[in-house]
Amino acid sequence: MKIIYHHPLPLNPEATSASGIRPIRMLEAFKALGYEVDVVAGYSPERKKLIKQIKQNIKNGVKYDFVYSESSTMPTVLTDKHHLPLNPFLDFGFFGFCKKQGIPIGLFYRDIYWLFDEYYKNLNFFKSRFAKLFYYYDLFFYKKTLTKLYLPSMKMGEYIPIVNRAVHSPLPPGHTQLQPNQLSKTPRSENTKLKLFYVGGLSNHYQMHILFEVLTRFPDIEFTLCTREQEWLSQKSEYPAQSPNIKVVHKSGEEMTNLLIESDIVSLFVKPQKYREFAAPVKLYEYLGHAKPIIASTGTLAGEFVKDNGIGWTIDYDAESLAKLLRQLITSPVMINKIAGNMRHVSEAHTWQARATQVANELKGS
Repeated sequence: MKIIYHHPLPLNPEATSASGIRPIRMLEAFKALGYEVDVVAGYSPERKKLIKQIKQNIKNGVKYDFVYSESSTMPTVLTDKHHLPLNPFLDFGFFGFCKKQGIPIGLFYRDIYWLFDEYYKNLNFFKSRFAKLFYYYDLFFYKKTLTKLYLPSMKMGEYIPIVNRAVHSPLPPGHTQLQPNQLSKTPRSENTKLKLFYVGGLSNHYQMHILFEVLTRFPDIEFTLCTREQEWLSQKSEYPAQSPNIKVVHKSGEEMTNLLIESDIVSLFVKPQKYREFAAPVKLYEYLGHAKPIIASTGTLAGEFVKDNGIGWTIDYDAESLAKLLRQLITSPVMINKIAGNMRHVSEAHTWQARATQVANELKGS
């Protein structure tokens, strides 16, 4: 039970962004399953030393069950602080070596923003084209070396060139398994204000203008938006003037979790866009893990997941549909309590350990 865990950046246990949280959670999950893990992470000088040691281990007869890699949002060869491709064959040369040794390799491919024109709007023309070249470079070597290319959803695979779809496999985010005493126990009643919560980005990919507009008509609903201060300041002018029942905070870690625990329901009610059709947000699974019923939009992968699993309400992205649902939730708390109870059962299949188990089963069986 020994594996190699690869990530082309330093691992940060204090990370607050999804791209930093996931590599930590998957590493912890493999360890929790009982695997002895040799980690190849850091900037290229650190990875070079670690790769050298692992190669020596293999030559000395050490057996590894598989390699699991968490990619970066940047091209692999540009992840050093200077973003120059000074070690273009380091990681993929290592993957090639492992493949020759008969060690299966699975890699989680984080996102494909770079395939959409919007990615390039605010970037230097030459730098963005330079990066695009190396995104294709990644895919070229994925095709040559990987046993499995893990994706947030299979729908995302429809956009990925070069890599054979036969090696695609879905591996959405997970959540940390909570103990019963960590979950809210008090069912919602009609005598209290309805508490709605959202945590995450506020960029073009998370437009919530209709939510803000509708909430101005519902003083009995308290909405807490938890986002990075800089994102709120950059987007604030696009939203209606804040009504008294809308609170914007900039919390993370335990403070953010406490706000989530105190809420009755949570929101993924965002404007549908092409990227949302296949993106699997980490916050969806955090909400699920905390058994917080979710309002989601039709035309998004999150909305589809919510509907299929009975963990909330998936509605059209328009003011009338949202207002109608909110009126029902205010007057019928049983709707919320029933969904929350179901979420506790659904969540068991979507922990980080469940994701690591899937990887182990697929790669060891390859």
